[in-house]
Amino acid sequence: MNLSQTLQNIQSNNCTVEVFGLGYVGFPLSIRLAKAGFKVIGIDTDSKKIQNLKNHVLMGSQLNLKSIFLEVIKNNKFIPSEKPLDSDQPKVGIISVPTPIPDEKTKSDVYVSSAVEKFLDTAKAGDVIILESSIEIGTTEKIEKIIESKGFKVGQDFGLCFCPERIDPLNKKWNLENIPRVIYCSDDTTYHIAQKIYEHVNNSKLIRVDSPKIAEVVKSFENAFRLVNISLVNELAILCDKLKINVKDVIDAAATKPFGFMPFYSGAGVGGHCIPKDPRFLLESAKKFGTNFTTIENALTVNSILPKYIADTIVKSLDELKKQKSVLVCGLSYKPDIEDMRDSPGFKILTELANRGVDVAACDPFFKEELIPRYIAENHIEKFDYKVFKTLDDVSQFSCLCIVQHHSKLESKIAEIYLKSKVPLIYDCQNKLKINKDSKTVLKFLGS
Repeated sequence: MNLSQTLQNIQSNNCTVEVFGLGYVGFPLSIRLAKAGFKVIGIDTDSKKIQNLKNHVLMGSQLNLKSIFLEVIKNNKFIPSEKPLDSDQPKVGIISVPTPIPDEKTKSDVYVSSAVEKFLDTAKAGDVIILESSIEIGTTEKIEKIIESKGFKVGQDFGLCFCPERIDPLNKKWNLENIPRVIYCSDDTTYHIAQKIYEHVNNSKLIRVDSPKIAEVVKSFENAFRLVNISLVNELAILCDKLKINVKDVIDAAATKPFGFMPFYSGAGVGGHCIPKDPRFLLESAKKFGTNFTTIENALTVNSILPKYIADTIVKSLDELKKQKSVLVCGLSYKPDIEDMRDSPGFKILTELANRGVDVAACDPFFKEELIPRYIAENHIEKFDYKVFKTLDDVSQFSCLCIVQHHSKLESKIAEIYLKSKVPLIYDCQNKLKINKDSKTVLKFLGS
């Protein structure tokens, strides 16, 4: 089998696709490709997740694809597995596993390299690997060397692509189907193979670049752009606090400029798997060449001090009101209405308040007790022993409600708490509540 024969097979869906990592990126990708007619092996090292899928049990955002999932798993187009399965068909391996922030113990490509090695265990000439995970600059070239160490020649009898995922959960305008993607391919035939795969993902809206490093830098720079601008606005919010003006009023007025400005709004800090991590790949790459990337360094610093600033402001406000220091932090996921709690500012604010002697608890309808060990690891905290409520039915024991995320499930309760003055202080990190003069609750915003 060669790459040209693989292309012919893919045109008739006579191909096996192995998707490594069934998270926010890999699962919907797997289901979409299975629906298109490919035989998809969904691979994940989480044995509980695989068992749930085999038992047709979906969790969280997976439920949005329930009907399609049931269809493709029943007709054997989607097969959950902890490892690759033998196949006589040509194979395309799509790598969508997490990439940790590198440190002295862990390299950023540890899971990517492991997935590639597993794919290569059963690979043959004509197969293709597509990397979708966010990766450190130079990783694609490292993967090429791993492939060639197995006796293949990338670009001749084996294809390699880097097509970094672009996804914004709950974005109603831009989704998996219509977001264009940047892609590097080792050769023209592999590019045509990728086009056939992504025809069923985003209608093959692929922007091809000439080198893997260009694609790698693009991915990191996209999230660095967001990190820098969000940090800029959050630093402006701190200044607006001092000036006693509302940062949202400033941004809204600036946004009337029809050119040269893009509005970003303040919040408790960036979270999730991408924005706090991907810009560090540019930072690390700069250090390897003996230079600095001070803009990113400064943005990361601003992001790290924001939870401290919020905690200090809340404590000061409660002192001014002569109220007991008891705070309910509302919102532990990194953005509204999702269950993803990776690197979330909510956890950081909880910790900062507790360090200041405040009695704290949390509220988040997406929190799961059984995932506490994962939350501890993902948020780089020593322990998590706070009480977490799923609703806001009783807030009488708290002096302050700190709103980190405005989950729609809690929207009506938040409005009721404010209008009926059920707590002395509400601190709104996202500046979304509207001031009501009939309420006796003191309403403070980040950046006002």
